[in-house]
Amino acid sequence: MLEISPHKVVHIIFQAREGRMAEKEVHAFIDALNDDEKASLVAIAWVGRGAFDVEDYAEAVETALAEATTPTASYLLGMPHLPENLEAGLEALGVDVSQVEEDFL
Repeated sequence: MLEISPHKVVHIIFQAREGRMAEKEVHAFIDALNDDEKASLVAIAWVGRGAFDVEDYAEAVETALAEATTPTASYLLGMPHLPENLEAGLEALGVDVSQVEEDFL
C-alpha cells in the first residue's frame, strides 16, 4: 500500500501550510525521502486532487516513478493546494488524518 508513513506526509502538510517560511525545510525533507517514498507522496497528491481514483493508486505510484523528470520537491511545491491535496489523498486512501495530526500537536 503506502510506501511512505502517514506521519511523514502529515509533516509535509504542516510544513507546506507554513508557506515560504518553511519552504526550504519541506524541500530538504522531501529530498531526503527515498524514491519509493517520493513516488508514493506524488501519488497521494494525485489521488487527492482527483487525477487518479483510489483504486488506481498503484498505477499512480508507477506513473510517478516512470515520469519523474523534475525533482519531486520542486514538482510538489509548485502544485497549487499541495497540503489540501495530500490531506484529501490520505483520507481517500483510508488514513485518518486527524488521528495522525494529533501526534504533531
